[in-house]
Amino acid sequence: MSEESGRRNLRMPNNDELFAVVTEHNGGNHVQLRCEDGQDRMGRIPGRMKFRTWINEGDIVLAEPWDWQDEKANIEWRYEGQDADQLRAEGHIDSLTV
Repeated sequence: MSEESGRRNLRMPNNDELFAVVTEHNGGNHVQLRCEDGQDRMGRIPGRMKFRTWINEGDIVLAEPWDWQDEKANIEWRYEGQDADQLRAEGHIDSLTV
């Protein structure tokens, strides 16, 4: 049986979303993020993801910065390992490392 090959269609950021890498787990539903715009933000894992999606240090996520507090963001999506590799290969997230 051959492995699935080729490009997968991945969720890309909307106007107000950024790629980010998780740099540290702060406990509970909070993580530290390094966003593609160069800022470090505190990320909040929303309840709809909290028990369904495990988020670990080094994961690539989509973050939506808060309008009223730019140093905080909600995590909207987590990319699987191979999806993150595809984003790197296509040049979307070259600057993001832990």
